[in-house]
Amino acid sequence: MQRSAMLNTIKRQMVMQKARLTSQPACDVFINHRGIDTKRSIASLLYHNLMMSRIPSFLDNKNMKPGDKLFEHIDNAIMGCKIGVAVFSPRYCQSYFCLHELALMMESGKKVIPIFCDVKPSELQVMDNKICSPSEIKRFSYAIEEAKNTVGLAFDTTKGNWSDVVIHTTDLVKEILIEIENEKNHAYPAKVLY
Repeated sequence: MQRSAMLNTIKRQMVMQKARLTSQPACDVFINHRGIDTKRSIASLLYHNLMMSRIPSFLDNKNMKPGDKLFEHIDNAIMGCKIGVAVFSPRYCQSYFCLHELALMMESGKKVIPIFCDVKPSELQVMDNKICSPSEIKRFSYAIEEAKNTVGLAFDTTKGNWSDVVIHTTDLVKEILIEIENEKNHAYPAKVLY
């Protein structure tokens, strides 16, 4: 009898989780960034440009409200998105949240566009700060290595033009969304009825 009650509880939790997933509006792009480094600059500018281009996007301070469960809301947005944009900054790897989001994007097979903002890919390293478990450090390190080995954009805030990097990234997102849609259409060819 106890096992039956436990199974019913698990089923209810799964139904509630599915309802939460479907009640949130889907986004095409998830913007992963270190808030104190890039939220008021490139992350917000990119979000605004994507939204002006009618590309539904997720940026934590734009899509979340007081009372939202942080990990639940963000994890659902990542799982529902088509593309991730990871804005790497000098202190990016000091954030558990940034690393968790990046790892989830990589593990779920999302296409990720890295933007290396004031940091070289070789400078990104996960440090053992005794907050993360050994398995989390391994998971985060794998995600960082995957990002380092992905063609991305380099941006130096002292020399670069903000609008150029935002427009270029938006154009890349548009191209990738078209590719994803074309791949989906080829995966499900139309049936010809005679």
